[in-house]
Amino acid sequence: MHIWVDADACPKPIKEILFRAVKRTKIHMTLVANQPINLPESPFIKRIQVSAGFDVADKKIVDMMEPGDLVITADIPLADAVIDKGGIALNPRGELYSKDNIKQRLSMRNFNEQLRGSGVIAGGPAKLHPREIQAFANSLDRFLTSHR
Repeated sequence: MHIWVDADACPKPIKEILFRAVKRTKIHMTLVANQPINLPESPFIKRIQVSAGFDVADKKIVDMMEPGDLVITADIPLADAVIDKGGIALNPRGELYSKDNIKQRLSMRNFNEQLRGSGVIAGGPAKLHPREIQAFANSLDRFLTSHR
């Protein structure tokens, strides 16, 4: 198993949890972004910098991942593509996406996108709460424990 991180929008506290988990488990992880990222020294952590552009990092992750890999992303269309390819997706708020829930999440995301486009709602998701950061850490730990 390999961990892939959609790193452009991944919050710093989530990256720090991932760095500690990789150090503990020695699972390889790659962060994919269209901008430079600071990483701790580790033989298990690497980065791929892609060119700027819409969904360039997402496409790179889907192209390189293998079935059974874990992808950390808040991007629901990316999570959908990951699941279609046999991977597992976990968002920074601790929600594990699966075949059972991803289509519903995608429908809600598309509906909210329409509401934002028409001006009915504004803005994106709320800032991560410490409770959600802990939920992510717990979900990641449960996942890594059950998939080793």
